[in-house]
This record gives sequence, structure tokens and C-alpha cells, in this order.
Amino acid sequence: MKLGTVPTIVVSSPETARQALRVFDLNCCSRPSLEGSKKLSYNYRNIAFSPFDDYWKEVRKLAVQEIFNIKRVHSIQPVKYEEMRKLIDSFSESASTKTPVNLSETLLSLTVSVVCKASFGVSFQDTVLNNERFNELIPEALEILGSFSASDFYPYVGWIVDRFTGLHKLRERSARALDAFCEQMIDLHLKKDKEENEDFVDLLLKLEKDQVVLGHEKFTRNNVKAVLIDILLAGIDTAAITMTWAMTELSRNPRLMKKVQSEIREKFGDKEITSLKETDELEYMKMVIKETWRLHPTTPLLLPREVMTEFEINGYTIPVNTRLQVNVWAIGRDPDAWKDPEVFLPERFVDSDINPKGQYFELLPFGGGRRMCPAMYLGTKMVEFGLANLLNRFDWELPEGMKAEGMKMEEAPGLTINKKHDLTCSC
Repeated sequence: MKLGTVPTIVVSSPETARQALRVFDLNCCSRPSLEGSKKLSYNYRNIAFSPFDDYWKEVRKLAVQEIFNIKRVHSIQPVKYEEMRKLIDSFSESASTKTPVNLSETLLSLTVSVVCKASFGVSFQDTVLNNERFNELIPEALEILGSFSASDFYPYVGWIVDRFTGLHKLRERSARALDAFCEQMIDLHLKKDKEENEDFVDLLLKLEKDQVVLGHEKFTRNNVKAVLIDILLAGIDTAAITMTWAMTELSRNPRLMKKVQSEIREKFGDKEITSLKETDELEYMKMVIKETWRLHPTTPLLLPREVMTEFEINGYTIPVNTRLQVNVWAIGRDPDAWKDPEVFLPERFVDSDINPKGQYFELLPFGGGRRMCPAMYLGTKMVEFGLANLLNRFDWELPEGMKAEGMKMEEAPGLTINKKHDLTCSC
């Protein structure tokens, strides 16, 4: 089909996804030129939106080996525990006064705090953005990246439409706010004591200082900021969304809530969960998370790919410059791949080898092929650690007067797929 002037194919089944992301991965692993991603990535200098070239290969390799490796992920453990401890204290106070908790807001605040402290060495309260603006900015930026931009489909006249709808102005405002945040992070790190622990920003600034060349491009200040925004947008929203949807489904299904809590409490009892590794043996909780990813993938449409070399799939020739979208949301609800696909049933993964690592195309929360998310391990561990603590310490239920069948399950539009209505529970 054509969207405007752009030939487009949407992949909506596991087998077609396998062909696109494995068999013909190299044919279609570049990225299209899009106004939103161009503006927020300093002209495609990040990992997510950079086209397939030598620069992308080198910067992704850097991310895998230096930023998202297992050792560095576990090094943020004290930060994660500290922020989780604060959240638990807050929930304990709410429980004592029988005050319902807005889990959507608190889980987003948790991931914001962890990502800011672990990646940038500061809390968001110390930044140029106040708490309210920070929590608005991430969804706003993701909405921009997921919005219909006329200039992406009608190159010669679309820019007029974008100005008329206000999208151009919104892009400019969001880009300025993100740039100000990155500049402040960089200034703080340039002034800090050399003896302080090294974080992601220090690593990127060292590349700039050493004038490292990635691909054929020297790593500059704009490259630093582009990668920082990558970490910010990918790290904050996705973990919070998964935890929110998981708690939503468990709140609607008391039997499942009790079952996963029994597993966690049998292992930990009254002991605090302090280590990311401690969740490794929580098999049923992992099934709950996988089922959440199946029904509520954080990114319903994987970031668009662009075909570089013509290939044939299911008897159709896919020409060069075609835009390819993988509909993970539809794949997760495909009745040919899943029995009772609309039912939240973690037990479907008992004795199943299906995992989210990009090898099983029925479940692709992190994508697959060369463009698979390099932060998969970090994202998974953040969700496991957060849910294990929430479910171990408190008995969650819907607020008085609310019934499971009355819960609002609508999804908010955007690049990521959060709940449209906040989740509120009693603990």
C-alpha cells in the first residue's frame, strides 16, 4: 500500500516477521528519513533512528559493550534499591491511611529517578526541568515520534500542514527542552570531581574529548546529546509502561495476583529484595511479564525500517525505499499463533521456550534482527525488580467500589502504548 507518496508494508504475522527480521534482515534494516526523529536525534546521530551505515554499527557496538553490558546494568543496583526503598515507604504510608495509590504516576517517577541517577548521576529535581515538566516531556517527545507528520509522506507540501496543525512548533519546543536538559547534564559532568564514579555521560564525553571516529564521523557534542536522548526516551517510559500494564492485569485477575505473590513470598518472605539477580528464579512472575508484553507491547509498531535491497516475501516483491512496519500488537493477538489471544493467561508459557530475545517471532517486545533494542537486559531487569518488590510487600486490590469489569483499558496513542487512564489501586 501507499501512505502518501511512500510505499509501505505492514507485517502482522509471526511467519512474515521471521522472514523480514531474520531471512531478509540485511535487506531492510535501515531507517527512513522522518522529521520528528531527525529533529530529536540531531540529524540521526543516535542509535534508534540512525540509518544502517558504519556510524550506526560503531555506536550500537559501543552501546552494547560499554553502556548496556551486564556488569554495568548490575552496577546500578544500589540506585535501583534506593529509589525502590523510597517508593515502598511512600506506599506504606498510603496503606496506613487507606489512601489509594496512583500506580501510573509513581511507577513513571520510579523509572525517571533510576534512569536519571544511574545514567546522568543526578535526580530529576536537580535539572532544569521541574518534576511536572519532566514527566510531561518524555510522553510529549514519544508522541511526536509516533505522530502522523504530513512532511514524512508528502515531502514537498507536508511541511505546510505540519505548521498548520502545530506539530512543527511542538517539535521545536520539545527539542529545545531536551537540548537544555542535555547541556545541563554535560556542564555538571565537566565540573564534577574526577574521583566521582563514572556514568554514561562521562563515557560519552571521553569519546568526544578523545576525538574518537565512529564510522567516518568524529564523535562531537551533538553525538553525545543524541545518545543521551536515546537513553532518556528508551529507558524511562518502557519499563514504567510494562509494570503499569502488568499491575492492571493482575488487579483484574485476583487469582493470578495471588499466584505470583505466593511465588515471590515463598522465596523471599519478609526479606527485602535488594539485588537484580534475586529475581532470576521467579519463573511465574517472568511468565506474567511475557504475557504483559504479548498483550500490551510497549511499542505496538516497531520503529519503521527502510528497504535497501529489493527482496520477495510471501510472493510479493518489496522494492527499494519501501517503508516496513512490524505490527507487534497484532502479532501478539494473532489467533493462529495464540490460543484465546484476548485472554491474559501467563500459564500459556509453561513448558514453552518462547522468550523476548528476538528468536521467537510470536513475541517481539524488543524487536528482532540487527535493529533489536540493545537495552533489552536492562529493561527486563528493571521490570522484574520493580514488580517483585511491589508484589512482595503489599496486597494490591482495586479501590473500594471499583470492579474488574469496570476498569478502563483504553490505550493512549503514540510511539509507545501506555494506559489512557491512570491505574489506581489500594495496598
